[in-house]
Amino acid sequence: MTYANVYNNCKSDPEAFWMQAAEAITWDRMPTKALFDEAAPLYEWFSDGLVNTCYNAVDRHVENGRGDQVAIIHDSPVTDSIEKITYSDLQTRVAKLSGALAERGIGKGDRVIIYMPMVPEALIAMLAVVRIGAVHSVVFGGFAAAELAVRIDDATPKAIIAASCGIEPARVVEYKPLLDGAIEIASHKPDFCVILQRDRARAEMVDGYDLDWHEFQQDAEPAPCLPVEGNHPAYILYTSGTTGAPKGVVRHTGGHLVALNWTMKNIYNVDPGDVFWAASDVGWVVGHSYICYAPLVHGNTTIVFEGKPVGTPDAGTFWRVISEHKVRSFFTAPTAFRAVKREDPKGDLVKEYDLSCLGQVYLAGERADPDTILWAETMLKVPVIDHWWQTETGYSIAANPLGLERLPVKLGSPAVPMPGFDVHILGDDGAEVPVGELGAIAIKLPLPPGCLPGLWNAEERYFSSYLAAFPGYYETGDAGYKDEDGYLYIMARTDDVINVAGHRLSTGAMEEVLAGHPDVAECAVIGVADKLKGQMPMGFLCLNAGCDRDHDVIIAECVALMRDKIGPVAAFRIATIIDRLPKTRSGKILRATMAAIADGADFKTPATIDDLSILGEIETALEQLGYPKG
Repeated sequence: MTYANVYNNCKSDPEAFWMQAAEAITWDRMPTKALFDEAAPLYEWFSDGLVNTCYNAVDRHVENGRGDQVAIIHDSPVTDSIEKITYSDLQTRVAKLSGALAERGIGKGDRVIIYMPMVPEALIAMLAVVRIGAVHSVVFGGFAAAELAVRIDDATPKAIIAASCGIEPARVVEYKPLLDGAIEIASHKPDFCVILQRDRARAEMVDGYDLDWHEFQQDAEPAPCLPVEGNHPAYILYTSGTTGAPKGVVRHTGGHLVALNWTMKNIYNVDPGDVFWAASDVGWVVGHSYICYAPLVHGNTTIVFEGKPVGTPDAGTFWRVISEHKVRSFFTAPTAFRAVKREDPKGDLVKEYDLSCLGQVYLAGERADPDTILWAETMLKVPVIDHWWQTETGYSIAANPLGLERLPVKLGSPAVPMPGFDVHILGDDGAEVPVGELGAIAIKLPLPPGCLPGLWNAEERYFSSYLAAFPGYYETGDAGYKDEDGYLYIMARTDDVINVAGHRLSTGAMEEVLAGHPDVAECAVIGVADKLKGQMPMGFLCLNAGCDRDHDVIIAECVALMRDKIGPVAAFRIATIIDRLPKTRSGKILRATMAAIADGADFKTPATIDDLSILGEIETALEQLGYPKG
C-alpha cells in the first residue's frame, strides 16, 4: 500500500488501524479495543489488554526458533572489544537478573533507576525490570550527583543498577562516587544498589548495601514474565531539564510495543534478522526506542556502540561498524555526521570499507541541514532520511516511510506526518496559518499509541506544558511550516524563533544558509537583544579541518550569503568562528544557553552539557564581539 492509503486509513478509522497493528504483538489477553478516551483529553491505548514487554522482545523469539540469532552486538572501540549475545543467551541473562531483583523485593510497579554506560548489561537491566512488571528510569551514565538526586527523589526507586565507571576516549568517568553523592543528597533512599564492576575503575562497595552484579545473581531462580495491563508504565524517562526541573515522560506498555514494532518495517525498512544500528545512548529516548526495544521486539539484531563518531580511533569508525556487522539501517544525529564531515570532508575514510550492506540512513535529534544530507548521500550512495520526533512521542512524528513507499526527498524537510499524527501549523490565536507560513507545530489529540499519556506524578504540569496553549492539541514546542504537498519543515524550537524589527525569522533557516558555505562544518544562530530591532541574529561558525583561510573573509562571505539567500530583512551582520559548539550529550546545540550568555541573563548550566569548558570558550568569543552589551 502507498503512504497516502495507509495514512488516510489510520485517520478515517484509527480503531481498526491500531487493532490490526496490535495483532503483531503477542498478548496474554488481547485488548477489547484500541483507544480509551473516557478521561479525554487524557487518552490511553490498549488499556485492558495483558502483555509483557520482555516476552515480546526476547522469549517469543526463542520460542519461535530464533534463539541462535544474535540479539545484541556490543562494539566497544574504547575497550577494543566486541561481544555478541544471542536471543537464547539474552533470555537466560535477563531472567536470572529478574529473579535476583524479585528475591530482593522488586515487584510490579516498583521503580528501578539504571545508571549505566553503553554496555549490554544496560539493556539486560532494562529488560529484566520490565520482565517482572517493575518500571525503569534510565539516567545517562555520568550525570552529575545533584541531577541524579532530583531523579531519585521524583521516581523514588527501590533499587539502583549502576556500573562502576564509563569509559570515554580520553578519560574514565567513575560512576560510584557520583551515585553515592546523589543518594546522600536525595531525600529518598533506595533499598540497595547493584554495581557492575568494570576493570578500568572498580568501585568501593558499601557492605550489605552495594551488591556485585555477578554475585547478586549467582543463586537466583530465573523469573518468568509477568503480564501487565496495556496502560501499565514500562518506563519513566526524564527530559534533559535545560529549561527547569526535568519532566518524567511516562511510556505505557501496550501502545509502546504496538507502535515501535510497526515502525521497524514501515519506516526503517528492515525485516526480522536484519542488523539495525542506532548510534545513540540508552540515557536518551533514541536509546530506549531504537537500541533496546523496537529492534528486539521486531526480531532484529541491535548494536550497542561504546565509542564516538570521531576519535575512536578516527572519523571512519561508523563505516567500520557498518561494514563489519552488516548493518542494514543506520540511525544517527546530524551533529555526528557534521563531526565526521569536518574531519574527513572528502570522505576518504568511507572508501576504505565495503558498505554494500547498507540500505538507508536516518537522521534525527537536530535539524538536518541540506548540506549534511547531500554530503552523506554523496559519500554513502544510499537514501539519507531526515525524520522528526521527540522524547515525548517516542518515535517519529514525520518521516519518509521507506518500508511503505519511498517518497520524494525535499531537502530541509523530514517529509510527511506518520499514521496517527494529525499535524497542524497554528498562529498565536490557535487558528491554522496559510501554507508556507511559519507557526507553532501542534498535533490534534489524541496522540497515537506509544506517545506519552502524561508525566510521572505531574498531571497539572502535563496540561500546562503540552495541552494548555492550544486546547484540543498537543503543543510540540517546535516552529515550522507545511508546503503545498503537506511536507513539514521544522525550523526551530518555538523559543528559537527570533523577532527582528517585527519580522519572525527562523534560526534554522539561517543555519541552513550558513551550512551551505564550503568552509563551514557546522554552525548555530541565536537571537541577541538589540535596543533598536528587538533582536539581532548572531552566527557561530565551526570550520572544516584543514581550513586555513582568513576568518574575516569567511565571515564576510557568510554575511553576503545570508543577504543573498534570505535578504536584508535578516539583518545578519554578527558572526564569529569558534572551535566547537556547546551541546548536550545527545548532540543538541544549546542555543538558549548561548543566547543567555550573550544577553548577560541568568541561566541554569544544563546538566546534559557534553563539556562544561565549552561555555567558557563561548563567553570569550562573545566578549571579543562586545557582548553582553552594557
